[in-house]
Parts: sequence; structure tokens; C-alpha cells
Amino acid sequence: MRCPEPSARTRLLGVMAVLTLLVPLLAACGGGGGGPDGGGVIRLRFQSLAWQKESVATTRSLVEEWNAAHPAVQVDYVQGSWDTVHDQLLTSFEGGEAPDIIHDASDDLADFAHGGYLADLRGLLPSRLKDGIPARSWESATFGTGVYGVPFLQEPRVLIANTKLLTASGVRIPTPERPWSWAEFRQAARKMSGEGRYGVAWPLKEPVSATLNLSLSTGGRLFTRTADGRAEVTFTAADAVVPETIRDQVTTDRSASRGTLGMGGSDTLPGFFGGKYAMVPLGFSYRQQIVQQAPPGFDWTVLPAPAGSAGLDQGVSPQTLSVAQDSPHRKEAVAFIDFLLGPANTVRLAEGDWMLPTGTEALADPALGTAEHGWATGVALAPHLRPAPAQSVRGYPEWKDKVATPALQEYYSGAIDTAELKKRLVQDGNRVLARYRR
Repeated sequence: MRCPEPSARTRLLGVMAVLTLLVPLLAACGGGGGGPDGGGVIRLRFQSLAWQKESVATTRSLVEEWNAAHPAVQVDYVQGSWDTVHDQLLTSFEGGEAPDIIHDASDDLADFAHGGYLADLRGLLPSRLKDGIPARSWESATFGTGVYGVPFLQEPRVLIANTKLLTASGVRIPTPERPWSWAEFRQAARKMSGEGRYGVAWPLKEPVSATLNLSLSTGGRLFTRTADGRAEVTFTAADAVVPETIRDQVTTDRSASRGTLGMGGSDTLPGFFGGKYAMVPLGFSYRQQIVQQAPPGFDWTVLPAPAGSAGLDQGVSPQTLSVAQDSPHRKEAVAFIDFLLGPANTVRLAEGDWMLPTGTEALADPALGTAEHGWATGVALAPHLRPAPAQSVRGYPEWKDKVATPALQEYYSGAIDTAELKKRLVQDGNRVLARYRR
């Protein structure tokens, strides 16, 4: 039997009934990746690179606090890794699956910013956040005329010293007000050497950032800009002071261990605890490992890195929070960043990561001004922290991996001299950078 043809009104009612059933299902399917869920709730994915136990716990706690106070905008915590973040982000950007809120470091942002993967935050940032972070920190996340990340944590390099050996050597104890010069540092390392002990251990498995950032103290920059804004590698007398000091300590003075040149910072700690090295230049956050791992009774102190013609200046690449250009909820993502980086919350994040906040109000918090574990020394160094020299150089990762790292490793071991180092960094380096100007 053939069914009768439905009327126009009947057909319309049927279509409306089907849509009534389908709309909730479609909304539910679009609930992830920054879209609203079935209840109209906006869901944002926040990829965090926090890795220390305290830091992860603090970050997760802050996400939970946000979610409890903002039922209409929920944030999903996603755990990332510093070891793989660049390649992972590149893949997710190209696949259209990037997190809405991205935790990274400022020296990793240039290619993403120029590639159009990150949102320009200039028109989105609230005044409190813009005004609470110094201009020099904002420079680290500025590429061209846009701002592509909010810098919030930074880490100076300091000297961690064995207090007993430091005192016994009779050297002048440096302070942020009266730091060692690089020449004094070399002399102090010689005085602390002897009896099977080295005055200093340089962990230079990754030698480039340490060399470039510490060279700001002597006026070295290595990268300059031409009249048309192109980045070029140069190598002046100011750029040579720090690498020559390190090389001389290893090859001439024998006050620095050759064996630590291929190590990471953590690798040097057993020898430091055992009295094999009197001092180790390390990032500020390594204090946490020392507190956790040092044997009972081991006494240590935090000293400022040596100063040069530019004083205590050194380069840093702050940790940043960015928003994906493809996120459909950029305004809400920035609101979460503003919450996460409120002064009190930033102090909590800084304590969890054992690093310094960029925000001036958080930096002035009494909790970070204590002499215990060298916090006060770090806070005193904060005004001297500058954007790392390579911050906005396109092609820097390739230059670092293919040219600078092998050249500096050979130089510090004594295999090549300063002239050859300069030749490789400049000539080979500029050939690499030229490919990124096309």
C-alpha cells in the first residue's frame, strides 16, 4: 500500500522535529577544542609545561579555582613537555588542533609568531596585566609590532657555591651590590682549586644560551640588525670575554673541570655535594634540586654571576602564556591568563617553579625576599635581566644546533682557537640566517 503524500505543513513539522533531536547531539560533538559543550559551556584547553611536583600541583590547583568560579568557561588542563614542545606545537598548529592557551618560552615563539599561529594580544590584554610587567619583559614576546605571549616567570643564572670551601679560600664574597668581575671570578676559581678539587664546574651540554646570555654583562650581543632590520651574526671583543674566560679556566688554569663540559646541570650536583667542585653556575631553579638532594649538613650559598662593563646584565627567555590564533575564544583565554597571573597567583607559581616572577607586584612580595635559599639574591638580580640576544632572530634554532653548539663545544675543550670560533659563528652562521630572510 502506498503512503499518502504529506502536506507542506506536515513536512515542516517533521523537519522541525528532526532538528530538535539533532541540535543537542551536534552541540555535544563540538564540546572540545575550545567550543561550547552541550550546556553552552565554553571549554578551553590549557597546555602547561609545569613539570616539578610543586609546580604541577600549583598549576592544577589554580585551574580548579578558575573552574569553580567560572562555570560558563571551563579550562581543561593538558600536560605538555619542555623536551618536545616545539615539534608538538608545530604539528598541532598545522593540524588545526592547537591548545587554546599555550605555555612556552619566549625564545621559542618567533617562528610561531611570524607563521601566524599565535594571536596578537595587544588588543586583548587588560591594563593590570600590561602595566604590571616591565617593558623589558614584554620585549621578549614582541615580534614585529605584535605581542604574542605574556612573560611571567624568568630564571637568572647564578653561582651556587660550597660555603665551607668559599670561606676557606679567603676570597672576597661577592654580592649583587659588589659582584665579582669576570677577572676576579677567574682568580677566585683558581684559589678554590687544589687537592683534587676544581674551583668551578661548567655544565655546558647546551653551551649556546649560557654563553650568549652571560655575555650581555660584558656588552656582547653577537646578533645585530642591519639598516633594513635583518639579523646578522657579529663577534666583537665584548662577545669574546665570557667564552675566553671559560676556556682559560678549563685549558690554562685547570680550575674548571673538562669532564663537566658535556654535562647538564643536574649531572654536576653529586660532584658538587662531594666537594669535587667548589662552585657551579646554574639556573636559579636548580636550588630546589639542591634542597632536595644535598646531604645533611651540606652548606651552600647563592652568589650573583660575574659582572662586566654592562654590570650584572644577563639575558633571559621568560616562560610565556600565548593564545592560539585559531582559538574561537581568544577573549576568554586571555581572561584565564589574567586570572592565572594575578600577583598572588604568580607568587605561587614562582615558588612552585623556584623562579622569579616578571610582574613587579609579585616580585616585591615578602615571600620572595627572604635570604633563605638565596631568594633575595635572585630578586636583586631581576632589574638586570634582559631579553636574550637571540630572542627575535628567525633561524636561531637551526643556527644554534648546526653551527653554534658544535663550535662552542670544540672551543671550550681546546680543539679550536678564538679566531676559528669567530669564523664559524659568523660566516657559517650568517649563511644559515640568510635562508630565513627570503
